[in-house]
Amino acid sequence: MSILSFPLPPVHNANSPSAAVDKIKSLHVYDFDNTLFKTPLPNPQLWNGPTIGTLSNQETFVNGGWWHDSRILAATGEGIDIEEKRAWDGWWNDKIVDLVKLSMKQKDALCVLLTGRSERGFAELIKKMVTAKGLEFDMIGLKPAVSPSNQKFQSTMHFKQLFLGALMETYKQAEEIRVYEDRPKHTKGFRDFFAEFNRQQNISPTRGPLTAEVIQVADCATTLDPVIEVAEIQHMINIHNEMVSKQSPRGRQNRLRIKKTVFFTGYMIGPEDTKKLIKLAHIPPNMPQHELKYHGNNILICPRPCPASILEKVGGMGSKMKWEVVGTACFENSIWAAQLRPIPQHAKFHTDNPSPLVVLALKKGIRPMDAGKIQNWQPLPPERSFVFETVVGEKVILRIEAEDPREDEYESLFANKTSKRKHNGDEDWNQRNPHGHYSGRNESRGYHSGGRGGRGRGNRGGRGNARGGRGGRGRGGGYSYRSLDDVEPKNQQGGYGPQVDYDDAYPPLSKSNNPPVSAPSGPSQGRQPPRGPAPAQRRPMGVQAANNNSDLQHYY
Repeated sequence: MSILSFPLPPVHNANSPSAAVDKIKSLHVYDFDNTLFKTPLPNPQLWNGPTIGTLSNQETFVNGGWWHDSRILAATGEGIDIEEKRAWDGWWNDKIVDLVKLSMKQKDALCVLLTGRSERGFAELIKKMVTAKGLEFDMIGLKPAVSPSNQKFQSTMHFKQLFLGALMETYKQAEEIRVYEDRPKHTKGFRDFFAEFNRQQNISPTRGPLTAEVIQVADCATTLDPVIEVAEIQHMINIHNEMVSKQSPRGRQNRLRIKKTVFFTGYMIGPEDTKKLIKLAHIPPNMPQHELKYHGNNILICPRPCPASILEKVGGMGSKMKWEVVGTACFENSIWAAQLRPIPQHAKFHTDNPSPLVVLALKKGIRPMDAGKIQNWQPLPPERSFVFETVVGEKVILRIEAEDPREDEYESLFANKTSKRKHNGDEDWNQRNPHGHYSGRNESRGYHSGGRGGRGRGNRGGRGNARGGRGGRGRGGGYSYRSLDDVEPKNQQGGYGPQVDYDDAYPPLSKSNNPPVSAPSGPSQGRQPPRGPAPAQRRPMGVQAANNNSDLQHYY
């Protein structure tokens, strides 16, 4: 196997048992990312849409970003030291692996791995990965820094087309070429390229036309362990900022920072209790499931970041409290909720609604704040009532922005600059929400006109949550598959945890009425997550869906 950068050598790899150049009849070319290997992508449950675009943009980071920093790929699973020994088991597209092995056995076929990843940054790592899996490619093509004419490639597609052109011109006796690709955009690009190549060969032949087939592969995107992902990106930012500090002031790039956007603060409910609560909702059996959104995962304290005074009253982040379900109700056949009371009944609490409640389900397009309009609650029979525990936490999503020395910690919680409060957050809350509901032994709830105050704030919370749900598809890149191959330079589940919930989506449930899968929530038992950039060697295990327990509180 040879690691090849551009231009393509005119001879076959001497170490390969395949036939000589003039004996090659078929060219089999495999893409790497999400075709052969289940490459981790930025997790849309962690990052807002613009940040996913930022991570994918090579020009934002001095060190290249998500697709150009080998630490990200090396962080797959439990890290290279462990994964190499078990050949990254579970991280390969097995169907494509089988096809590669068939190509290896075909004596008149040239087996090629072609990727837009850089030769300088990824040659050694990718060679280790395919060798560990027992895959023997005759060539591995990686993108060099410049083209043969000493110019930057217009795009990775430009590089791949030049590579494929050189491949076909080198192996002139090849009668067919097959390319395996996961992205429809690139599939079309390759098909158009081969059609034009054959058209030119019919007009002015240099080797004659050949049968070209581009096979569209279903992409198999995965994500890293959430803790590892944030740690690696923080490390990437640290390196970027260090390199920026050494740049001349005139051409200096922005220093970057991970910030969080808080959609609301609430008493967060665990997934098992969420399931029990949702079963209390009397949803008509003929109600189409696709019209419903299931919640049941929090009791709203306040929208947006919680002012310090209220946070102190509820015991601070991570404080636990017990509640008893005492009633249920439905408002206009569009929103279902459960009425609660604290245990013990004299316990202090704060809620943004006229009385403690949890939204169980609602029709799409209905605002959660409308639950505050419920006045007639149906008492729950004693045998159906139960007690559950909550933890004070936040609904958040992370973002990467330029450092702003004028921005204080509170202002950094708002992605929209116009939403930032320019004065004390507690004073601002008191001015805007004089009827917030706070209860205790010696305090009374402001029921009079409290519904309006609660609903007004709840409205913003509801919209904030909706924005969170769309975060992964927001401007700046979105969660369509975006990789190094797509970047042009300068263009471009209800959860539960002790402190923070990163899953900002409430997916519709199946007909079984099971609640949504929990988002990353707390540290796994028996494992303490790292409190800084990930260690250079061993890393905790990665996952193929971000629904494991992970504590990300230390990374923003």
